[in-house]
Amino acid sequence: MASLICGSIAYDTIMTFEGRFQDQILPDQIHILNVAFLVPSMRREFGGCAGNIAYNLRLLGGDPIIMATVGGDAAPYFDRLTQLQIDTTHIRRLDTAFTAQAMITTDLGNNQITAFHPGAMNESHLNQVAHVIAERASSKKASAKYGIVAPDGRAGMWEHCHQLADANIPFIFDPGQGLPMFDGAELLELTELASYLAVNDYEGEMLSKRTGLSLAQLSERVKALIVTKGAEGAQIYTDGKTIAIPPVKAQQLIDPTGCGDAFRGGLLFGLENGMDWETTGRLASLMGSIKIAHQGPQNHQLSLDQIKDQFKTAFGFAF
Repeated sequence: MASLICGSIAYDTIMTFEGRFQDQILPDQIHILNVAFLVPSMRREFGGCAGNIAYNLRLLGGDPIIMATVGGDAAPYFDRLTQLQIDTTHIRRLDTAFTAQAMITTDLGNNQITAFHPGAMNESHLNQVAHVIAERASSKKASAKYGIVAPDGRAGMWEHCHQLADANIPFIFDPGQGLPMFDGAELLELTELASYLAVNDYEGEMLSKRTGLSLAQLSERVKALIVTKGAEGAQIYTDGKTIAIPPVKAQQLIDPTGCGDAFRGGLLFGLENGMDWETTGRLASLMGSIKIAHQGPQNHQLSLDQIKDQFKTAFGFAF
């Protein structure tokens, strides 16, 4: 069974400034700010919501289909996805653009300055769900039974929600960092097209403010509303009840980048395999815990058997 993952593919360039930003910035001169930070260490990670979600779903043995737009510099990312046996057929390459890139500088106080270049991501609306369905059928590949619309170009997120609904493919609407691009009426429309809604606790508050509806009221418009709460676990609103999903204690707290995407990979796997929400939520929680113990969003390399063992240790039963 396959899942269609609509969202961004990006490179994350992460640099460390061996000092504190506050010591380099004069508050009374901020109107003429002109600073430079020496960054002796730098690494480049494969990232983007679609890439991260697909990576985690693949770790679990799922069949992710990425629908995204990248630039002419994406050859290393294509090579990586091929090595991971993740379908790249529906990743559109635009040679005149750059792949989306986040350039993050962190100081010794864990403060961050980030510059984000969307690049080819802004053209994600060029991709069509109908084309994926037709190609999968003609090549006799498994059709997408579920989908997710994760942060991407604004027009792409809007179009792909409507296209998945038109194709009768149940999907998760995961507005994430893209939430501020939509007003309340638009967010309500996209929520009502979706079967499931996934946000973190901060995004949930923003969603409630913009739509004028409480989380409980929003949950009535979807089959399930999933709210992640970091170290406090998650809550799943479904069928008029609220299911508390416990956190899984991480072996180490190294890097939270991509934890939400790891969680969503677990959600998709649970949906694909007909798991109940208690099990699905716990698997998603475990995936986030595994991720946070590793640097970068795609560097945890556990086998499915290892994930199953950790799940049984954490919860006392198998999935």
